[in-house]
Amino acid sequence: MIAFVFPGQGSQRVGMGKALSEAFPVCRRTFEEADEALGEPISRLCFDGPEEQLALTRNTQPAVLAASVAVDRLLRARGHAPAFLAGHSLGEYTAHVAAGTLGLADALRTVRRRGTYMQEAVPVGEGAMAAVLGLSAELVSQACVEAADGDVVSAANLNAPGQVAIAGHAAAVERAGKRAKELGARRVMPLPVSAPFHCALMKAAEDRLAPELRSLVVADPAAPVVANVDAEPKRTGRESIEALIRQVSAPVRWEAVVRRLMADGVTTFIEVGPGGVLSGLIRKIDRAVGAICVHDPASLEAAEAKLLDTGAVVG
Repeated sequence: MIAFVFPGQGSQRVGMGKALSEAFPVCRRTFEEADEALGEPISRLCFDGPEEQLALTRNTQPAVLAASVAVDRLLRARGHAPAFLAGHSLGEYTAHVAAGTLGLADALRTVRRRGTYMQEAVPVGEGAMAAVLGLSAELVSQACVEAADGDVVSAANLNAPGQVAIAGHAAAVERAGKRAKELGARRVMPLPVSAPFHCALMKAAEDRLAPELRSLVVADPAAPVVANVDAEPKRTGRESIEALIRQVSAPVRWEAVVRRLMADGVTTFIEVGPGGVLSGLIRKIDRAVGAICVHDPASLEAAEAKLLDTGAVVG
């Protein structure tokens, strides 16, 4: 059984989607639709940069979403359909576009505002994130509690065994990183992000985004979307929206999402969109499952050959 999984912010790269757009009309039409929805050429930013503009949160989020939807539509046009979907942070919005919960235009405009609200929730320099490697999630949480000292710091991305990102006030993140090393972390790496995502400091962004999300026209997803916030499959439009709202300030429980999909029978994960971050995390969670990336013509060809070879069951 197949699940489509969609990457989040950090997977962007200049050139994403360009070769697919040149080779496949369905991809080209998707980028044209995105340009029209946003009233500006997001496709040009995806294809040609400049990188510093693509890296701005308000641009990154709709750009990655558009590039991922283009791949999703191509895969479906070629007969591949998932039994389940999921996405990492921003990628959960893409999953809901792919599932039919949200329209592409609404999703693009919403994630642009989401990026703006998240950036504005914390003044630049006051927040930070760091990756903690080689330490259990329980001990990372212990480090955060012991280091907080009245500030906010908590686990933000529970990505895979021994790979947890923390977020909060910059000084508290630094203290928690030092404490994590004392508890046995192999390495603590500051992350080059513009805001401390998925922690309590994002509550202001969540409050701004909530009424906008609730005002959207939504449908029940055509296939269940397993949510970041609780690793539970969402089967109605209403519960999908509420999960997206809670996601802004709650941790991304990616390992739990993958394990839930496996428990529901998924044996092959297709990462739909730029990069290959999620495929790497999935292999780290369980090497017995298949994880395939599709982001350009060569990876499409390789993925289809692998699907044919393994006989993976589509939705």
